[in-house]
Amino acid sequence: MPEFLTFSQISGFQKSMYFSESDMRLRAAKEGKTVFLSYSSKDKNYLPGIINLLEDHGGAVYVDEGDSRLPRTPSKETAAILRDTIQRLKRFVLFVTTNSKDSTWIPWELGLGDAYKSLSSVAILPTAESAYNQEWAQQEYLGLYRRIVWGRIEGERDSCWMVYDHIANSAEKLSSWLRGY
Repeated sequence: MPEFLTFSQISGFQKSMYFSESDMRLRAAKEGKTVFLSYSSKDKNYLPGIINLLEDHGGAVYVDEGDSRLPRTPSKETAAILRDTIQRLKRFVLFVTTNSKDSTWIPWELGLGDAYKSLSSVAILPTAESAYNQEWAQQEYLGLYRRIVWGRIEGERDSCWMVYDHIANSAEKLSSWLRGY
């Protein structure tokens, strides 16, 4: 059975690394991004671990935090920049926690990801206190998307991070999905 990411695991992904605001600006400015990461601002402290997880598997992660092009106060310009970025990048990942239901931006960003990408290019990364807790799934529409989970793919010897299609009961390695093959 696939296991969901836990908050305690995220701290292990941080590699004793603290991302300062200048680190986030530098990461946001780097060219060659392939993954748009959507998240609740209430979960901002988990970003270093999530970014490391995705980058360790071959993704080049864009987060809005630290993007100097974005105005301080959300506006039409903010929406245009995010819309363009979501459309341009190959993958869309939504970091889902119980805080996600309170975000005003998450449904909008996920809607754009869904509209601009095929369903196979969008995945959610559900996170909870325990690996089997599904409290995060309060929004019914989250059931439409593939999930990034820990588990064993049929035919593989070892467990790995994978993108699991719970509807088709199939999966591919996270690294393969992030790289697009």
